[in-house]
Amino acid sequence: MSGRTFRPPSVTDHPHAVSAYVRRLVADGILVSLAVVLSIVERWIPLNFLIPVPGIKLGLANIVTLFALYRLAFVDAAAILVVRCVLTSLFLGPASLVFSLFGGTCALLVMALLRRGDGRAFSVYGVSMAGAAAHNIGQVAAACLILQDLSLATSYLPMLLLVGLLTGIPTAAAAVPVLRRLKKI
Repeated sequence: MSGRTFRPPSVTDHPHAVSAYVRRLVADGILVSLAVVLSIVERWIPLNFLIPVPGIKLGLANIVTLFALYRLAFVDAAAILVVRCVLTSLFLGPASLVFSLFGGTCALLVMALLRRGDGRAFSVYGVSMAGAAAHNIGQVAAACLILQDLSLATSYLPMLLLVGLLTGIPTAAAAVPVLRRLKKI
């Protein structure tokens, strides 16, 4: 024996493994950045003039979530969502963190379940619309918990569900061409 101690191989021992890991990390970082920018930009769109529902948004950051679900692992999509919510709350205030996490987590879980059939049961449009509705359910649940008012679920949620189904369409329409062009990331 030469006096060396045995060290199990690590990810860094193989140059291709490092580059794959670094590529994945960079892709996740780029997608987080894009989602944060989209979250902030959508605050500038005066959608409430067209649809007079308080707090209504297009859900532009869900384009990134859809892309991540279809092109990356679920763990990456979840990490992108959580980091996006935390970073966005730094710009928009801590109250947005709770609503974003509740809504985003509900949307991510529903979209991941519906996406499992690889398009046989639900198209990207169906997955996006269901995700938008689930996002609204999560946000109303957060509001009910924070305000301790369950009447929001019956008074505000039906409007939000309808609007969510409608806003899920342009989100999918924006994600589909990107998914077609970027088969592998």
